[in-house]
Amino acid sequence: MKRTPLVIAAMLLVGGAFTAHVAMAQQDGVSRTDLLQEPISAEGREAVQVRVDFEPGAISIKHSHPGEEVAYVLEGTLEYTLEGRQPVTLKAGEALFIPSGVAHVARNVGDTKASELATYIVEAGKTLVVPVK
Repeated sequence: MKRTPLVIAAMLLVGGAFTAHVAMAQQDGVSRTDLLQEPISAEGREAVQVRVDFEPGAISIKHSHPGEEVAYVLEGTLEYTLEGRQPVTLKAGEALFIPSGVAHVARNVGDTKASELATYIVEAGKTLVVPVK
């Protein structure tokens, strides 16, 4: 009988973590769809793929990742601002490399929905999206 409170506590912890991930991922006008998460041959690293959809005018939070990202624009026009660099605008079919730990923001600068395929090679077990102030 003493296991019941432990099980409930574990369920609340997992549920809370999931809710926090969803809240971060589903900010105004930006939605994320997790596609893949698999360990790779580099010890302690994993590959993660996410589709990110931006409504017109939507902007991501300023954030970084615990590894590299390759952002490939699937549709629309996205502007990326990487810390210490001038903004770059990409259209469907274009890609951008974002180094590990570099703070950045993505913004839909077009009049229609924009989407990217984000591919990450990151430290396994770390939070994928790290907010930056």
